Amino acid sequence: MTSAIVMPKLGLTMTEGLLASWRVGPGDDVQTGDVLFVVETEKIATEVAAQGPGRVERIVVSAGDVVPVGAVVATWTGEGGADQPLPEAGPAPSTDTPAAGPVDREVAPQGGGRIIATPLARRIAREGGIELSLLSGSGPRGRIKAADVTAALGRRGQVAAPAAPQTVNAAAPTSMPPGGKRRPASAIEKVVARRLTAAKQEIPHFYVLAEADVTRLLSLREELNTAPDAPRISLTHFVVAAVGRALARMPEMNVVWTEDCVEELHATDVGVAVDTPRGLLVPMVRNVAALSIDATARTMSAAVEKTREGRLAAEDLAGGAISVSNVGMFGASHLVPIINPGQSSILGVAAVKPVFRPDASGAPALRQEAGLVLSCDHRVLDGVKAARFLDLVTKLLQQPLALLRA
Repeated sequence: MTSAIVMPKLGLTMTEGLLASWRVGPGDDVQTGDVLFVVETEKIATEVAAQGPGRVERIVVSAGDVVPVGAVVATWTGEGGADQPLPEAGPAPSTDTPAAGPVDREVAPQGGGRIIATPLARRIAREGGIELSLLSGSGPRGRIKAADVTAALGRRGQVAAPAAPQTVNAAAPTSMPPGGKRRPASAIEKVVARRLTAAKQEIPHFYVLAEADVTRLLSLREELNTAPDAPRISLTHFVVAAVGRALARMPEMNVVWTEDCVEELHATDVGVAVDTPRGLLVPMVRNVAALSIDATARTMSAAVEKTREGRLAAEDLAGGAISVSNVGMFGASHLVPIINPGQSSILGVAAVKPVFRPDASGAPALRQEAGLVLSCDHRVLDGVKAARFLDLVTKLLQQPLALLRA
């Protein structure tokens, strides 16, 4: 029986996705778990796998198209298809991402005022040379969606795919030295590269540094980890707990810049940078200020496991104003991180090192300190707020008993 393969809903707020690439073609036999295509949303590239064995009959949507959730992208014979009306037969779209050319900017004008558009729509518009101010959005309150941008491209005889970003004065590719090789970047690598490049170019970063005395914290951690039934506590767990509590005490840090306005967040969500074979991903730990240190450890461990197994949904990466990235296990003295797009700050944590500091009597005392660097978005934060916040985080780490309870 022929059934439909549809664009999946990968998160609670997802309404459309960019079908980045096909991994199969018409006539291909697939087994359960085989990757069919890659979907790119605003924050992540996700591989969509077959839910059962079958054969791909027809590709309905070309690579590079923006597709609404639930829309048919292909038909197949086998198990795991969706009960959807099948489209009429027509020319098979290409499974290769098409190249885009120049575009005419004269599109139906939108009324004056602030432009409301999804990040994916903004990216496609920027890469395709479309002025968002000239578009009418089909979303709530006139919000411009990715489909609106691709429709404008199509009306001007343009393919519905984002143009490859133009590089100014780019050097020609050089020949590889002996023993070297080139490989195609994965979908996730492309998303990370594009987002972090945009973040560094568009976000005015500034940095605040501090040294946190974690001598008492490390002693407390060692004692906590002797309990047989309790989760293993790490320095990162304490740092995330401290950041969550600092956000609760300083809500002026829990803000992000979005579409020419400042968005004030209420939940004390904290992102955690996780290294995976597919690249660096940042899942969110929700409502950290309401969690005990044990609950923080369990929640973070589950998020890290889910990330490394490739089971993240778009919702797992959404939200939050701040993230934590710890490279201390690699011996780095300091980390100056790039702000995760959509957030306003990130805390880099470095290795713990022994130092001598004068005690109350002036005598040298051996202490354990970790280097902290807070990267901030100057559009919504200033040096005074950032310094106060980092000082609060440092003091919480120096008095770790306050982090044990919710």
